[in-house]
Amino acid sequence: MEQERMFDAETAASLASDPAQRVEKLRREIEHHTYCYYALDAPEISDAAFDSLMAELRALEAAHPELVTPSSPTQRVGGYVGEQFSAVHHARRMYSLDNAMDLDELDAWTQRIVEAVGSAVEFVCELKIDGSSIALTYDAGTLSKAATRGDGVTGEDVTVNMRTVRDVPLRLRDEGVAGLSDADGSVEVRGEVYMPKASFEALNAAAVANEKAPFANPRNAAAGSLRQKDPAVTKNRDLSTFVYAIADEASVKARTQWELLSWLRASGFHVNPDVKLCVTPADVRAFCESVADKRAVLPYEIDGVVVKVNSFATQRELGFTAKAPRWAIAYKFPPEEKTTVLRAISVQVGRTGAVTPVAELDPVRVAGSTVARATLHNLDEVHRKDVRVGDTVIVRKAGDVIPEVLGPVLSLRPEGAQSWRMPESCPSCSSPLVREEGEAAFRCVSMDCPAQALERLLHWASRGAMDIDGMGEEIVARLVESGRVRDVVDYYTLTDYELATLDMGRVNKEGEPIHLGGTLAAKLIAAIEASKARPLARVLFGLGIRHVGKTVAEQLAAAFPRMELLMQADEEQLASVDGVGSVIAQSVRAFFSNEDNRDVVHRLERMGVRMEDDAADDAAPQTLAGVTFVLTGSLVESGMTRDEAGARLKAMGAKVSSSVSKKTGYVVAGEAAGSKYDKAVSLGVPVLSEADLLRLLAAGSLEEAGIEAPSR
Repeated sequence: MEQERMFDAETAASLASDPAQRVEKLRREIEHHTYCYYALDAPEISDAAFDSLMAELRALEAAHPELVTPSSPTQRVGGYVGEQFSAVHHARRMYSLDNAMDLDELDAWTQRIVEAVGSAVEFVCELKIDGSSIALTYDAGTLSKAATRGDGVTGEDVTVNMRTVRDVPLRLRDEGVAGLSDADGSVEVRGEVYMPKASFEALNAAAVANEKAPFANPRNAAAGSLRQKDPAVTKNRDLSTFVYAIADEASVKARTQWELLSWLRASGFHVNPDVKLCVTPADVRAFCESVADKRAVLPYEIDGVVVKVNSFATQRELGFTAKAPRWAIAYKFPPEEKTTVLRAISVQVGRTGAVTPVAELDPVRVAGSTVARATLHNLDEVHRKDVRVGDTVIVRKAGDVIPEVLGPVLSLRPEGAQSWRMPESCPSCSSPLVREEGEAAFRCVSMDCPAQALERLLHWASRGAMDIDGMGEEIVARLVESGRVRDVVDYYTLTDYELATLDMGRVNKEGEPIHLGGTLAAKLIAAIEASKARPLARVLFGLGIRHVGKTVAEQLAAAFPRMELLMQADEEQLASVDGVGSVIAQSVRAFFSNEDNRDVVHRLERMGVRMEDDAADDAAPQTLAGVTFVLTGSLVESGMTRDEAGARLKAMGAKVSSSVSKKTGYVVAGEAAGSKYDKAVSLGVPVLSEADLLRLLAAGSLEEAGIEAPSR
């Protein structure tokens, strides 16, 4: 009570004298202590004293709302979320890094750098934080934009949420502003948002307690927390940052990466203390070896070390490849290996009927997440590794992502452990399993197999197929479990009421079941209706015919523009289609020879699903017949995806390929074009800009668009 009275008196005095001056003084003081706490890890006052300063500032701003500014420490959580997740085009591309998978590869890279530069080279080594990349823009020293990496060219606006992360300065400290090349200009810094290990464990414990699915690892937890619609949720997720880069080194007076790190720290950013300036390649190797030894005791996850050439001038000299800077590399730690007990080998059935053995393990934490299951791929692989139920096995994550069983510890094998045998029948429908000649996989060939149904239904609704927006795994699973959907035709029999009343298998705070609801139901019905008009190639791809991907489906639809023609075609006719060989022809013929499959197609047609391409499509002038295009980069000006642009070129008779060769007619290079652009230049293949492409599509022919016909 005494502290409260003292605070009230001080607040009253502040209000009575000069509120604006007091507000500014409080903000500076709070920013200073935030900097000491997060950037320096050296707090100067207690948490209670810090909270008292914040309380006074809130009181003053409440009494004088005209003094509130976006950069005030009180404004870290706001109510405005309307601009969240809109697209942000990065001023400069956020490149990924090439990897060195072992120390020998790292040594080879540093040696190449030394030889390329031709003189002594300094390197800066930084820990590779396992989090989510972020770009922070400051205008005139104040945080104005925060964006995710996205595809490196375009990210998502997460400004509102990043303002809740306590170690992100809302405005640069005076020392940082003094280090800018233009104090009134804009500067973009880059770093990593991460979730500390302890916070991750607490988050998952709370999720399990509330019967929610836990996050797989801290990286996913950080990325998911950053994209919350409610910034208050992000604030409570205890995110942190490490900032280590700048979009344009000309924005600051620093001449090296080492000087940049000092500027970032002085500006108020949280800079990782485990960095080292190395004057020889041997120093780089030694640092990487030392970090690997202490990886497990760090309070956050790392998956390697980033090595950068220190001098900005040398960085500019070395430049970039299409995907990565030549002056930096990520040394990736060897996969972490753990031992655990193999309790069982189960089998799971995929969309195409392939039956895969899965290792059921005693849960073990590997590379940042808990592993309880790992694929064993096929029977041959099980026998090659000789893993048996009861074995103590070695587990790791391939690329620190996919769990895999390396093999057994034979000295710990229990007596009587038997070699595993593949079941003779499908675990889902009890149909006999078949292993075709020359194949490793066993398959369930029954179209009525429930295990395949879910995967088949998800595939039909997927973006590349019928694109039923919103029809995700959870909803499809509930539709299957409730008996409302058994095959893809049943999508088209659903009503608003059936979807709105769909039990989602969860309850609210009052213990009442949660239903899908009318709003989502209406959106799904609209999406289902829209899917009926998809072109024939999408339907073919959606049917999930084995070996028929998107490209093959398009080739088949071009050759047989009506479903009935395709269903009647024999193997010879099918195999004669460009890109369709005997194996695919046999698969397509087998699919349509099955009466159940033909029945599904006919029922879809009765439901109004389009089973032929428009006559207008068939009659479109084939002015690009015989010309092959390759598309690379982002089509920013038009907003088209590469698939959409490719479809328009195909409608004019062109072929669209995924690889560049001497036979390629043109490469269309959008923004941030990749290695395909480089290969086109090296082979002398003509390169078109996005503007050239749009002119061609509008004109309808190369001649009308003023584009010289390819010589090849």
